[in-house]
Amino acid sequence: MTIGVALVGYGFAGRTFHAPLIGAEPALALRVVVSSQPDKVLADLPEVVVLPDLASALARGDIDLVVIATPNDSHVPLARAAIAAGKHVVVDKPIAPTFAEAQALAAQAKAAGVNLSVFHNRRWDSDFLSVKAAIEGGAVGTVAHFESHFDRFRPTVRDRWRENAGPASGVWFDLGPHLVDQALMLFGRPERIMASMAQQRPWAEATDWAHVVLEYAQLRVVLHAGMLVAGGAPRFVVHGSGGSLVKQGMDRQEAQLVSGMRPGAPGWGLDDDAPALHTPDSVQAVQSCPGDQREFYRQLTLALKGMESDSVTIQQSLAVAEIVELAEKAAITGSAQRL
Repeated sequence: MTIGVALVGYGFAGRTFHAPLIGAEPALALRVVVSSQPDKVLADLPEVVVLPDLASALARGDIDLVVIATPNDSHVPLARAAIAAGKHVVVDKPIAPTFAEAQALAAQAKAAGVNLSVFHNRRWDSDFLSVKAAIEGGAVGTVAHFESHFDRFRPTVRDRWRENAGPASGVWFDLGPHLVDQALMLFGRPERIMASMAQQRPWAEATDWAHVVLEYAQLRVVLHAGMLVAGGAPRFVVHGSGGSLVKQGMDRQEAQLVSGMRPGAPGWGLDDDAPALHTPDSVQAVQSCPGDQREFYRQLTLALKGMESDSVTIQQSLAVAEIVELAEKAAITGSAQRL
């Protein structure tokens, strides 16, 4: 069974991530791209049909799955239209600007009997998989402190929707869903959330620094994203009863995709930056795991075929949306928030 796909949006996310990863899954056929830039699309994907709007794509009989890779504030109306047409839907993160809108979308999808998923592709990053394996293998004992950074050095504010003022803009809505989803995969739902956010760069219109703490019984999880980190910071730091684990480098798949590497090509997802395990007596390298974001669409395809899978469920995505919103509220109010 081949699943026909319409990709809505051909900006950075659509062109860099979705189109190559969809193309790498044999059970998926990318048939339509909805874009206002047909020349740009056809230069990369000469075999697809380029349409000017989602309604034109939904009118076709060969589309089963709609992938939405457009600015964050357009996710909800586009997803609503696709669900109403009886299509399965993938929404790039975040699913919606608010938790209430995310819940409403989930309810609509359930009533329509279609699959609604969110593109939490970072579950299959090499850095996360390496740290996850080390924690689950008992390398650091009982985890007391988990720190996850998604830092970049972009001192100049750019005129683009991610950095302009508006609903679901700023670094927290851009990178926070990745950080939150990974934390939930490891530790489940926290009890309380504290946060601080800021606009640090000259002429910044949206949040460009975010520091969030998820509180569990004894465990504390720190999620951080900043745009003025030139020297870099460790991607992960984990402290526990048996030692500390430090993972310096980030997963390379985004850089590989930007460079034009096709998913699955030689070297795809490999990570030669092994995490370092620090104990009182030694420092030793821990096995590094390869990453493979192709798994997002592979697992989704299994789910759409009614088979057992590890696809991103709407329940998991709602949990992320709730924490993303509560963290922003905590930063605005200066008060810890409970789920």
